[in-house]
Amino acid sequence: MSVKAYQRKLDVENGRVELSHGSGGRAMAQLISGLFHQAFGNEWLAGCNDQSAFDVTAGRMVMTTDGYVISPLFFPGGNIGSLAVHGTINDIAMSGARPLYLSASFIIEEGFRFSDLKTIAESMGAAACAAGVYIIAGDTKVVERGKADGLFISTAGIGLVADGLDLSADKAKVGDRVLLSGSLGDHGVAIMSKRQNVAFQTEIVSDSAALHGLVAAMVAAGGGGIRVMRDPTRGGLAAALNEIALQSELGFHLQESTIPVKPAVAATCELLGLEPIHVANEGKLVAIVAPDSADAVLAAMKAHPLGSNAADIGEAVADDHKFVQMTTDFGGRRIVDWLWGEQLPRIC
Repeated sequence: MSVKAYQRKLDVENGRVELSHGSGGRAMAQLISGLFHQAFGNEWLAGCNDQSAFDVTAGRMVMTTDGYVISPLFFPGGNIGSLAVHGTINDIAMSGARPLYLSASFIIEEGFRFSDLKTIAESMGAAACAAGVYIIAGDTKVVERGKADGLFISTAGIGLVADGLDLSADKAKVGDRVLLSGSLGDHGVAIMSKRQNVAFQTEIVSDSAALHGLVAAMVAAGGGGIRVMRDPTRGGLAAALNEIALQSELGFHLQESTIPVKPAVAATCELLGLEPIHVANEGKLVAIVAPDSADAVLAAMKAHPLGSNAADIGEAVADDHKFVQMTTDFGGRRIVDWLWGEQLPRIC
């Protein structure tokens, strides 16, 4: 009589992650096959190897890596899983590339609920599927209680950029226009309102989204005139523009009245003592575009669902100090500083 080794069934509804799920044994294999493979399932993962091989076509490869440590893990409009997919795709897309493949590494705290992990994994799979990319490799580690804030996710992404397209933060030129794809601060305020348990009559939802479709439309309309693109995540628009200003050795002059901000977001920022220009976004981009291409690129942005509220918000200017300045709605001017998340007053 043959004897089968007992293997406890993965209780996705009521169970929790144990240290054994990161030990490399049967429990870990069960977690990977019963949860992650079902959420991400594709021909590359099905091989169950420590790596995945894929074909490379003509063009230049683009690679990025990122880490996601967020509290709370679930927020209006998404969770850490969908955010990890969107954020990685967008980092690739900002080079003008088409995203192809992702990898994902999970650091899970002992005691984390399987049901929450399943929801997060499924949202990652759905986000990847909607974007036409595949999660083809991954890793799982489990740490003791108190060693992680529930769940951390690290990702890597690979994409393909067409020959002749070379976007870089050191390519902005004086006279270039600053194009913003939509309203600022939606994601950051959605996170903060959830974290601070602040309620609103109308729920503020994260703008988390994959932007490669919008980028493709922009490149088709005026690719040669696009100098650089950035997704203004941590540090918001202020950080993104200051980085470009430093690398291109110029300044930017913005017009506050042209920067789209939803009333609920503006009210929340005022309540919390924040400026929308410093608040994180996960579904917006800023593009620095040559003046003779700006109208065509802006029209392409407005024609896309993720750019319907796009706006021309300023221009690149000669400035030895490399300042980002903003003319306020009251006619004054201030420097938009990114180092400390403050607005520094300046008399002009």
